[in-house]
Amino acid sequence: MSENLDRLAAEGVAVWLDDLSRERLAGDGLAGLVREQRVVGITSNPTIFAKAIRSGARYDEQVGDLARRGVRVEEAARLLTAFDVRWACDVLRPVFKASSGVDGRVSIEVDPRVAHDTAATIAEARALWWLVDRPNLFVKIPATAKSLEAISTALAEGISINVTLIFSLDRYDQVLRAFLDGMAEAHAAGRDLAAIASVASFFVSRVDTEIDRRLDKIGTLEARALRGQAAIANARLAYQHFEQACASERWKALAAAGMRPQRPLWASTGVKDPAYDDTRYVDELVAPGVVNTLPEQTLRAVADHGRIQGDTIHGTYAASQQVLDDLEAVGVSYDDVVRVLEDEGITKFTASGNELFEQLASELHTKRAAA
Repeated sequence: MSENLDRLAAEGVAVWLDDLSRERLAGDGLAGLVREQRVVGITSNPTIFAKAIRSGARYDEQVGDLARRGVRVEEAARLLTAFDVRWACDVLRPVFKASSGVDGRVSIEVDPRVAHDTAATIAEARALWWLVDRPNLFVKIPATAKSLEAISTALAEGISINVTLIFSLDRYDQVLRAFLDGMAEAHAAGRDLAAIASVASFFVSRVDTEIDRRLDKIGTLEARALRGQAAIANARLAYQHFEQACASERWKALAAAGMRPQRPLWASTGVKDPAYDDTRYVDELVAPGVVNTLPEQTLRAVADHGRIQGDTIHGTYAASQQVLDDLEAVGVSYDDVVRVLEDEGITKFTASGNELFEQLASELHTKRAAA
């Protein structure tokens, strides 16, 4: 067990893996990371599944069966991914039990093409919750304006939700309100609030990528001095918003009725600029009650040479706000950046789904032709 990962856990940071494949499940891959690297959860997305299906022979038999049955590509994708997610839920079930339902969670995304269709998103969340049928599942719903109602409705119905693709502080505040709305409805319906969980996935590295690009274009000394500061500042301020929500009377009343916190989750924590330390989005975002979901490469880097030095969020709020103010002063509009990132995020989210459907359509065609 890595001393760095032990320190992270001691500080209240839950380490999740951002990867899933049948190859990892069939061997000791996932179980080994749970046992040896403090991994207590896992997230997935269509791109991860497309890569797994393309490179793993373990899907061949099931794809062949689906081809012989004439199953449409969209439904085949649901069945294949649900199979893997259900399996991962079972691997992590001991963690789920040992943490009293806090961790041991596995996420599966709704069909990316319905991100702007509230009713379709709700229907997709219900279908995935029923199909996987595990209490430690998270259904991932993107934090678009059209999806906020879907988030509240799903939570009200007892479906645990991972709210994904959050970039801005304003949108995060809307997500927090949607969470409370859903939990209030669940409470009014007599549901056990402790059985419903949620995380809010706040994206990190993409913020630096977009803002650094703009700073480089501006090119002044003042602009260049701000490179690499925005993403961490933005995430730290998100944690401040989380704390403010927790202090509200509405939150306290629902917590007294059994509601668990909607934990902030740091997503997109693999460093994209090689000039930066490869563990910075872990080292600099340590605080109690957060989740950090890591690609395996970043997980290994943290275990090997991360610098875990206690809480690195509290006491930084004024300085973090100053970073955003300084960005505005040199000509980088925060509102425009987060709008672009959300639009690009949905585009990439949809492209990710299309990649999976195209890969699977090719596999199904090959199997049908060979039958």
